[in-house]
Amino acid sequence: MKYSREAFVEALVEHEGYRQFVYKDTLGIDTVGIGRNLEDRGITKEELDHLDIPNIKAVYEHGLEYADAVYLACNDIEIVEEELLRHHACIEDLSATRQMVLMDMAFNMGVPRLLKFKKMWAAIHAGEFETASVEMLDSRWAVQVGKRSQKAALRMRIGEENA
Repeated sequence: MKYSREAFVEALVEHEGYRQFVYKDTLGIDTVGIGRNLEDRGITKEELDHLDIPNIKAVYEHGLEYADAVYLACNDIEIVEEELLRHHACIEDLSATRQMVLMDMAFNMGVPRLLKFKKMWAAIHAGEFETASVEMLDSRWAVQVGKRSQKAALRMRIGEENA
C-alpha cells in the first residue's frame, strides 16, 4: 500500500477518537482505544502479552494507554488491508489518498459492509472516481458520518489529500 500508516493512524484518531477506558459505541458494542471492538475482535493472547497486560479483565478495569491503543490500531489496519486486498486487489494501484479513503471506510463500518458498495466498487475498478464518490454518498454510511463522508467522497473523486 502507498499510504503512510502513521498518517492513517493520525486520521483514525481524528475520526474515531482515542478512549482510554472501555465504552459502548453507537451500536452498544464494548470498544476501547482507537475503535477496537472488544466483542467481535477482542484482544488476542499475543496482543495482551505484547502489551504486558495479564488479561482482558485488566483492560476493562484499567483501560489502555495511548501507545497500546496505537499498537492495536496498527494490528487492525493490517487485518483490514489484507481483507480489502483479498477482495479488491485493484486497491494496490490506487493513489495513497484513495487507499486511505477506502481504509477509513473499512475501519469505520467493517470490511463486510464496505464490500456491499457494489456500484462504488464497479466504478473504482473502471477508474470512474466521480461515480465512485457519488455512490459513496448514496448510502446509510454517508448519513451516519455526515461531513466525514463528504470529505472522503471529494478525496476519492480528485485522488489528492488536499481535498
